[in-house]
Amino acid sequence: MPFAFPGCTADEFLAFRISHEVRDLERTAVGTLSPVPLLGVLHAQASHARNGKYLLLGAGETPVTDGSKELFDLAQRGKLDLFFLSGAQIDRKGNINLTCIGPYDAPKVRLPGGAGSAMLYYMTKRVVLFTLSHSPRLLVEKCDFITSAASTPQYPWRRGGPTRLITPLCTMEYDPQAGEWRLLSLHPGVTFEEAQKETGFPLTPNTVPVTEAPSPDDVALLRAQIPVLRNNYPVFAEHLERKIG
Repeated sequence: MPFAFPGCTADEFLAFRISHEVRDLERTAVGTLSPVPLLGVLHAQASHARNGKYLLLGAGETPVTDGSKELFDLAQRGKLDLFFLSGAQIDRKGNINLTCIGPYDAPKVRLPGGAGSAMLYYMTKRVVLFTLSHSPRLLVEKCDFITSAASTPQYPWRRGGPTRLITPLCTMEYDPQAGEWRLLSLHPGVTFEEAQKETGFPLTPNTVPVTEAPSPDDVALLRAQIPVLRNNYPVFAEHLERKIG
C-alpha cells in the first residue's frame, strides 16, 4: 500500500527523505540503477549540502575517472561516507539478499548477485537502504541468503554498516546494539497497523512521528533535477514527468 501525499509523487517523497541523509562536506556516492537515490542526492547537492563531494555514477557527470573500481578503492581506504543499497530481501537484522529466493542449491529465483555490495556494506561509513515497495515478501524475518551482512561479530573490525531503511511507508533506523531495525517515522497517511501488516517482522515502537514532507520549494527543486536524470535514466525521467503532469 503506497502512501499518498498531495503535491508530489511517491518517488519524489522518497528522494526528499533520502536527501536528508546527505551531509555537507562528506563524500557521497550513488551507484548505477539507482534513480531515486540519485534524485535525492541531487536535491541535497542543490540545497543543504553544496560543499559535499559526490560520485554520481548514474548521472553522466562524475569526478571519478575509473568508474566503480574507483568507488571500491575509496570505500576500502575509508574515504566514502555514504552509499545507498537495496535488496530483493531485507531482513529484521538488516541483512540484504541479492543472490536467490529459496534454497541456494535449488532456488525459486536466481538473482543477479551482490556486485560489490558486501564490501561496500562493510567499508562505507554509513549505508542507507531504500526500497521502492514495502511488503512481507521483501521485508522478511530472515533472508533466504545473506549476500551482504549488516553486522559481523566474528570479525574484530568493520568500518560501517546500515543506518536507515527508507520505504514507501516509513523510515526505520538501525539499532547497532540490538542488531535490528526500529521504526523511526511513518509517512503521511500511513498508520502503524498498515505498516505492520506489510512488514514480515515486528515493528517497534508503535508510536512514532510523521515523516517530514517536502515543501513546495523542495518539490520544485527536485523537479529541477529532471534534466540531469534524463541523461542516464530517460525512462525514469519520462515516468516522473508523466506523473507530475
